[in-house]
Amino acid sequence: MPFAQAITDTPIPASVVPVKASFTGVEDPKAHLTTFHTQMILSGGSDAVYCKMFVSTLQGTALEWFVSLPTDHITNFQQFSKLFVKQYIVNKAPPRVSYDLFDIRQYQGESLRDYLNRFGAQMVRSPAKDEEMLVYAFKKGVLPGPFCEALIRAHPATFSEVRRLAVAHIADESEVAEKRGSVALLGHVPRLESSRRGCWRRWRPRRIKGLAILMIRGGTREGAQGAPGSTIAHQSTSLSWGWRI
Repeated sequence: MPFAQAITDTPIPASVVPVKASFTGVEDPKAHLTTFHTQMILSGGSDAVYCKMFVSTLQGTALEWFVSLPTDHITNFQQFSKLFVKQYIVNKAPPRVSYDLFDIRQYQGESLRDYLNRFGAQMVRSPAKDEEMLVYAFKKGVLPGPFCEALIRAHPATFSEVRRLAVAHIADESEVAEKRGSVALLGHVPRLESSRRGCWRRWRPRRIKGLAILMIRGGTREGAQGAPGSTIAHQSTSLSWGWRI
């Protein structure tokens, strides 16, 4: 076993949560170590526990590499992590450069929210810290439109100001979209008529020869065509005139 006897004899406490990460030998070793440390912060543990928990994340050829190490070779986690990075340094992702930010463009049909999140994610990975360059890169990638014009007029000096303007614009767009939806719903209120007693349905007047008299009798509308010289008994509670179209 590559671990020293002191590590081998150390039990793993029941409170330690299993790490939800795996390394098969083709991933970035430093990124894997970062993920491992982040998850282990929640559980804690001694140096020996870190060593044992890290082994549980190795799979495939990476686990074969660990087993091939000399017996009692690993005495602490710092030594273990250095050996691990050295073994898989070829998989280390190349460092990002500042001009990568200028390759980010807002796609046609992409929302401002999605573009802002995508740019922000790339910005975190970029070594660029110059605020003027960040602002220029964001403005260069945003699509022409109301927000782009507002951004040009505002002359933001920092990316924090850009983010504040974008968030305000996104909120305004959401409010306008909500109001448009409400107006659209109000414009589709159906007109109702009764086709038989106690049952109501959508109604449109119809144009027929002559003037139609619509009588509402006990909640039911009935149509009767006035004929020359005829008399219609007014037994309904209300009487309305209209053309059937």
